[in-house]
Amino acid sequence: MERALYLGNVSRVQELILLGLSARQGVRVVVFAAFLTLYLLTLLENALIVFLVCSHTELHKPMYFFLGNLSCLEMCYVSVTMPSLLAGLWTGPCHVPFPACMTQLFFFIALICTECALLASMACDRYVAICRPLHYPLLMRPQVCLGLAGTSWLGGLLVSVVKTACISSLSYCGPNVLNHFFCDVSPLLNLSCTHVALTELVDFLSAIVIFCGTLLVALASYSAIGVTVLHMPSAAAWRKAFSTCASRLVVVGIFYSAALFMYSCPSRAESTNLHKLLSVIYTVVTPACSPVVYCLRNRGVHGLLWWSSG
Repeated sequence: MERALYLGNVSRVQELILLGLSARQGVRVVVFAAFLTLYLLTLLENALIVFLVCSHTELHKPMYFFLGNLSCLEMCYVSVTMPSLLAGLWTGPCHVPFPACMTQLFFFIALICTECALLASMACDRYVAICRPLHYPLLMRPQVCLGLAGTSWLGGLLVSVVKTACISSLSYCGPNVLNHFFCDVSPLLNLSCTHVALTELVDFLSAIVIFCGTLLVALASYSAIGVTVLHMPSAAAWRKAFSTCASRLVVVGIFYSAALFMYSCPSRAESTNLHKLLSVIYTVVTPACSPVVYCLRNRGVHGLLWWSSG
């Protein structure tokens, strides 16, 4: 049953149906509880980081400034996709009005592009701190940090405006079923009944600039850090720097591997369970792991947590 608006001989879909993660009732209840717990934990972790960064002057440093931005983004990011995922698990296929789907797509694209830019900025911050420590106060002064963070957020919004405008301007004549748990680019292009070459080109170019560009910056930064760490005379300093950067690199690697696999596929490739699983990794798992890897395992933060709880 497709809800559509008829314009002459062409119908335009007014409602989209998200199939969600699983169609089996017994599985839905268990998975729903797991994802709801993970969602609440993600919000709690990131809200705690934002509170600590804002309320303690000891954390008013570039590294924690970026971590605070990343935590704000993660709370918004996970809140864009998780409600429709949970709704699909609780009630079955989720009916979403077309404007609401485009709104979800807009915020998803904006936030994932912003996250890529922030991850690259954080990698650069660690590069300057470890490889050029004497120049760190100058190179990462407050104006520079604000500029990097502001550019990340603004760049994500601009990219999203262009991509969402291109996708929403396409004609959707039916069917109206998306084999996904949120409104993503590829599943929507699959439903379009018009020529999508220009939209695919915009999507491809933006993926190259955002994903590959920021990934190269992050990899270059961590590679330079690795070279510097190997030449450190102190074993303790070597272990500390390696432990910090290795854990960060794991999170960056998981996020980019899943995202690049998804967005390097042909735009009209059919959505499969593998695609949905990979989407879960970079929309649900990574936001839950990032606070632990980036901040909550930090000794300075541990001290503040104990002080606040006491």
